Amino acid sequence: MVPAWLWLLCLSIPQVSLETKDGHVSWGPQPVHVHVKDENDQVPRFPQAVYRAQLSQGTRPDIPFLFLEASDGDEPGTANSDLRFHILSQAPAQPSPDMFQLEPRLGSLALSPKGSTSLDQALEGPYQLLVQVKDMGDQASGHQATATIDVSIVESTWVPPEPIHLAENLQVPYPHHIAQVHWSGGDVHYHLESQPPGPFDVDVEGKLYVTSELDQEAQAEYLLQVWAQNARGEDYAEPLELHVVVTDENDNAPVCPLPGPPISIPELSPPGTKVTRLLAEDADAPGSPNSHIVYRLLSPEPEEGAAGRAFELDPTSGSVTRGAAPLHAGQNILLQVLASDLAGAEGGLSSTCEVTVTISDVNDHAPEFTTSQIGPISLPEDVEPGTLVATLTATDADLEPAFRLMDFAIEVGNVEGIFGLDWEPDSGHVQLRLCKNLSYEAAPSHEVVVVVQNVAELVGQGPGPGATATVTVLVEKVLPPPKLDQESYEATVPVSTPAGSLLLTVQPADPTSRPLRFFLANDSEGWLCIDKVSGEVHTARSLQGAQPGDTYTVLVEAQDADEPRLSSSAALVIHFLKAPPPAALTPAPVLSHHLCTPRQDHGVIVSGPSEDPDLARGPYSFALGPNPTVQRDWRLQPLNGSHAYLTLALHWVEPHEHVVPVVVSHNGQMWQLLVRVIVCRCNVEGQCMRKVGRMKGMPTKLSAVGTLMGTLAAIGFFLILIFTHLALARKKDLDQPADSVPLKAAV
Repeated sequence: MVPAWLWLLCLSIPQVSLETKDGHVSWGPQPVHVHVKDENDQVPRFPQAVYRAQLSQGTRPDIPFLFLEASDGDEPGTANSDLRFHILSQAPAQPSPDMFQLEPRLGSLALSPKGSTSLDQALEGPYQLLVQVKDMGDQASGHQATATIDVSIVESTWVPPEPIHLAENLQVPYPHHIAQVHWSGGDVHYHLESQPPGPFDVDVEGKLYVTSELDQEAQAEYLLQVWAQNARGEDYAEPLELHVVVTDENDNAPVCPLPGPPISIPELSPPGTKVTRLLAEDADAPGSPNSHIVYRLLSPEPEEGAAGRAFELDPTSGSVTRGAAPLHAGQNILLQVLASDLAGAEGGLSSTCEVTVTISDVNDHAPEFTTSQIGPISLPEDVEPGTLVATLTATDADLEPAFRLMDFAIEVGNVEGIFGLDWEPDSGHVQLRLCKNLSYEAAPSHEVVVVVQNVAELVGQGPGPGATATVTVLVEKVLPPPKLDQESYEATVPVSTPAGSLLLTVQPADPTSRPLRFFLANDSEGWLCIDKVSGEVHTARSLQGAQPGDTYTVLVEAQDADEPRLSSSAALVIHFLKAPPPAALTPAPVLSHHLCTPRQDHGVIVSGPSEDPDLARGPYSFALGPNPTVQRDWRLQPLNGSHAYLTLALHWVEPHEHVVPVVVSHNGQMWQLLVRVIVCRCNVEGQCMRKVGRMKGMPTKLSAVGTLMGTLAAIGFFLILIFTHLALARKKDLDQPADSVPLKAAV
């Protein structure tokens, strides 16, 4: 307790003024903390002087059955309020003076291990315990208080009940009382558990209840365990076990098996062949009449005039077998079977089960092609391997998919392995494909015979004539497409070039090849035209709209004159030049060179005008002059920024001296180079063969011809004189008389 003078001290503190850091002064009372040291001036107390408790025989040792409480007014958490409980005495002291034990700190009273073994020998009368509570913890000093505990020993009533039988689906109010348990000791709490978990509960008086309907098919038995516990949830004794048996009611009809795929039997199956077995299930108790199922065939009914049923049913086992009535391939028959519990007795439950039976066909039909002759099919000889040649289709009249699986093979006409087959076994379609390259020279045609047969073994008659098909393939000879002398063409044209100017000539790479026809494509401006036969490309009109520095690309197409489908093409790129006035051209040195005709693999190096110090230095752009003939006969290819390479564009050019104009430009300035080229016949070493001139002192050609003519005239004159003389002499001999002719002497 706080003394009154301490309160007066707190009230008599005067008001003081304090100056804060910012210079302000505050007035008023200020708190003063005073710590008052606690003294052990309070005596612990029991809430009651006498306690009464019941102890049941069979209580476990060390399990508290009574909890003592005491209070102390001293400051909590100090030694002054640290309480300890002790048993001071036990009366009577038989059969053992230590029958009980008191936990010093918690104050929980329990039977000691020695007392547990002696409890059965205990007196019927109560035990009286004198207990003490003392503060100051375990110290000898301190205040104390006492109380009396009367403990009565009672006979144990903790015994398990008999098994309980509960009907499933019981129609009663819930929760429904089913049993009672009792712990004869005091301060008891009951706890219940169910294995497996079920709708059961226990109240504070030990009454057991079922809280909802039970289902015997879901769970036929339960094991209930009930514990008697103290306030701390500690078990006084071993739990009681109670068996709950759920009795069965006929509340479940037979359940048919889930519908499965149709059951297939061969069409020629003999009577007695097993078809299937129906196994309906009843969720009621096994072995009881509620789950005793019998079967009866409802359909199909026997046909009128038939020898018997198509199917027979065993009423006990549910086995379905083949009957005597005939069946046909492809039939789908629905079997309806009534399954009844209670062995078919009146009042039982039943369900109708259904099974579909398919009458399957045997493999008695061979596959056949829908078409026995295919073709002729024309294929070019350059067609790629893997190309589809033909698709053949075969059919099989059997119903069973396994009997329609087919296998294909090439029987005749594939010695070289040129053809192959691709198919899916269950498709009925086979693809004839090319495996190797065709050759018109080796074989201009092929006759391929394909045969089909079942994968499964065939029953009955063998394959007929429709099991083969013949594919006729004709090989087309392929001509190579025409080839041009260049992969692409380029021409440099001033924008002022007039219509009709020859730009270049497109020629075949082989002059002896088949004749070609030439065409232009992508000529969107219509500036160009090409001669279909010669391949000469001209300007079709003035190049109006063309700008210097622009390029214009068209496509030159060459077609075989006899086979238009054979064609090739090349790009023609036109470079437009500025059309400089003639006066703007700066003359440059005239160069002289020679080239051979027919064309050989050499040309002329053309240099820019950089050697002249008065002219600008490169880099330069080189182009042929705008003369169409020059652009037709010559080709100019830039080598670098200072040189270009001049060659003949045609295979043959007339041998004589040519002056080729070359336009050189740089930064808007243009020059014209006149390249003098002597085109001549050359020897094998590529040297020009020149004509030999008249040697000094030798006659000229005219004088030589005159001398020859004079000599021939003199010879002719002498010959005329000789022949005239001979003719006159002969005439004189003929005019003489005969007797004047001298006779030859006789021999």
